[in-house]
Amino acid sequence: MLLQVENLTVCYDTALVLNSLSVSVDEGELVSLVGPNGAGKSTLLRAITGLVRWEKSTMKGTRGGDITIEGTVHFAGERIDRLSAHDIVKRGLVHCPERRRPFREMTVAENLKAGGYLCGDRKEFHTRLEMVYQLFPVLKDRGNQISGKLSGGEQQMLAIARALMLQPKLLCIDEPSTGLAAKLKQELFERIQEIKASGIAMLLVEQDVSMAFKLASRNYVMSHGKVISEGTSEELLKDEAIRKTYLGL
Repeated sequence: MLLQVENLTVCYDTALVLNSLSVSVDEGELVSLVGPNGAGKSTLLRAITGLVRWEKSTMKGTRGGDITIEGTVHFAGERIDRLSAHDIVKRGLVHCPERRRPFREMTVAENLKAGGYLCGDRKEFHTRLEMVYQLFPVLKDRGNQISGKLSGGEQQMLAIARALMLQPKLLCIDEPSTGLAAKLKQELFERIQEIKASGIAMLLVEQDVSMAFKLASRNYVMSHGKVISEGTSEELLKDEAIRKTYLGL
C-alpha cells in the first residue's frame, strides 16, 4: 500500500473536522473523495501532506484557537505524520491545492521552475518540463505570460503542471474542476486520465461526482468528517440512500 491513513482526527479549537478517519491508496491507483461541502475532504488532504501541522504552528495566538491532530499516516512504508510539509514533498507526496493558487505575479515558466525546485539535475529538469508541456501544450505557448492573467482553466492546468514538476509518487488534487465550463472540465479530466495512465497514483477531491466516478478505481464518501461508505463506482451507485443523500444523484 502506497498511502495508509489510520484513525486520523483533526480538531480546530473545539470543532471536530475529521473523526477517526481511515483511507488508503495503492500504487498507480486513482481514489476519489466525494461528499457534501464541509465534509472535511480538503482538511484530509492538508493533513496527509503536512499542511495542517504547518497551520498548527501559525494558528495559536494569531486566530485565538489551536489544532489537535491524532492518528497515523504512512507513505511508501514510512510513517510521515510527524514530518514537515517540506519533508513530505521530498518523499514524493505532493498537494495540488484548491482554488489553483499560482504565484500570480510570476510567469508561467517561472511557476514551473519553482515547481521543480527539488530537481538538482538540469537535464532531468528539462525532461520534466517537456513532459508537462506535452500534457498541457497551452502552457508552453503562455510561458512568458503572468500567471495571474491566465484563464481559470489555464491556471488549473498550471497548478497541476507545477505539482508534476516535483515528480510525485502520489498527487493529491483538490477540487480541480471548480468554476470551469463544461468543455474545459472535460479537457482537464482527460489530462488527469493521462496522468493516471502514466502510473502516478492520485487522491482526488471533486464535487463533480459523475466525473470522479468515471476516473476512480475506488471512492470514499465522506460526511461530517467521517467515511460513511467506500467502494467502486458501480457498488456505490447501486446504493439508493448513498446516491440521494450524499452524492446528489
